[in-house]
Amino acid sequence: MKSTYSISEGQDSFPAMVREAESGYVVTVTRHDEPVACVISHERMSAIAETLEIMGNAAAMKAINEHKAGKTKFGSLEDIP
Repeated sequence: MKSTYSISEGQDSFPAMVREAESGYVVTVTRHDEPVACVISHERMSAIAETLEIMGNAAAMKAINEHKAGKTKFGSLEDIP
């Protein structure tokens, strides 16, 4: 599969570019051999947005870092009042 298209190629191959993106590939669009845009699937973009949202949440990042450091305490359902 082709992963890089010039703008003029992309105009003729847009459906193929979308199919590639839906298959999980990042399709790069170039102008004069320089990358200017990417085509990615909605699923991948949603995952990126969710990740950025979590990374921008200080409380979530603190909890993740504490878990990675082994500081997370787990209990049982019976411990919940």
